[in-house]
Amino acid sequence: MQYASLSNGDRMPLLGLGTWKSESRQVYTAVREAIKIGYRHIDCASIYGNEKEVGDAIQDAIHNHEVTRSELWITSKLWSNCHGKDDAEAALRQSLQNLGVDYLNLYLIHWPVSIRPEKTFAESVDDLLTPEQSPISETWEAMESVRDQGLTKHIGVSNFSIKKLQKLISHCKQKPEVNQVEHHPLLQQPQLVQYCALEGILITAYSPLGSMDRPQSLKVKDAPVVLDNPVIRSIAETRGCSPAQVVLAWDVQRGISAIPKSVKPSRLLENLQAADIQLSDTELQKIEALDQNVRLVNGAFWVMEGGPWTLQSLWDSP
Repeated sequence: MQYASLSNGDRMPLLGLGTWKSESRQVYTAVREAIKIGYRHIDCASIYGNEKEVGDAIQDAIHNHEVTRSELWITSKLWSNCHGKDDAEAALRQSLQNLGVDYLNLYLIHWPVSIRPEKTFAESVDDLLTPEQSPISETWEAMESVRDQGLTKHIGVSNFSIKKLQKLISHCKQKPEVNQVEHHPLLQQPQLVQYCALEGILITAYSPLGSMDRPQSLKVKDAPVVLDNPVIRSIAETRGCSPAQVVLAWDVQRGISAIPKSVKPSRLLENLQAADIQLSDTELQKIEALDQNVRLVNGAFWVMEGGPWTLQSLWDSP
C-alpha cells in the first residue's frame, strides 16, 4: 500500500473503501472482507445511514485480531444539518458511538451548505440556510475544537472550491488537511488539485470510477461512463488489467487517495491491487488528455428557486 503523509507524520492509505450507497445489510460483509484482504482506510459519513453496520464490522475485525484500531484510518463527515458551534461536536460523538471507536482519523465538513437542524435533506427553499445565517467559519471553529479535544486526529472539508478554501484559510487557526471531491479522468479539476498541493491539502477522490450506481436522481441523460472510455479500456487491455484498476492506479500514482465503493469480494481485491500498477508517462498523459470537466455529482439537489445556491455559486464556476 502507498500512503500520503500529513503534517504531523500520520499516514493515510491512498486506497480506501468507500461506503456511500452500500446497503446496511451488505456493508458489514464488505468491510469485514476488505479488512481481511488488506484495506486499512474506511470512508464513512453519517448521512450514508450505515455507520452502525460499518462499526460492527470494524469491532468484530478488531475482536478477531484481524486488525488493530491504530492500523485503521477511519474517516467520517459532518452533515449539513449539524453545522455551527453547537451541533458539530454532538454529531461527531454520534458517529463515534455508531462506529464503536474513541476517535476518528479524519472528520470532514461534507458540503459547504447548511440546512435547518430538524431536516435531513432540504425539501423546500425554507430548509436552506444562507452562508450569512450559518457561516462556515463558525462550523470550522467547531471542527478545530473537536480536533483539539482528540475526538479526531485530523480535520478537513469536502466539495470545497478554491475560492471557498481561500476564504476559510484566511481566518482559520488550522487549515483543512484534506479536501474530498469528485475526481476521475473526466473531471480532473487540475487548478483545484494544484492549489491544494501548494497549500499542503491532500485530495481524496470520491466517485473515482464514475459512480455508475449513483442514485437515479443524480443521473442525467447521455452522461459519459468513465470506465467505458476507449483510452482507458485500451490501456487496460494492453496491461491485462481492468479499466477500474487503470483509473485507481492513475490516482495513486499522483498522490491522490481514492475511495471506490464495492461490496463484491472479487472487486474489492481488484481495486486494492491497483496500487501495485505503475503507469508509464505516456499512459498518464493519455489519461490527462481525457478531462471534460464533467461533474457527475453536481450538487443540483441544493439548488432551489429563490434559494441561496446556484450551481455556479456552489462550485464558484463561471
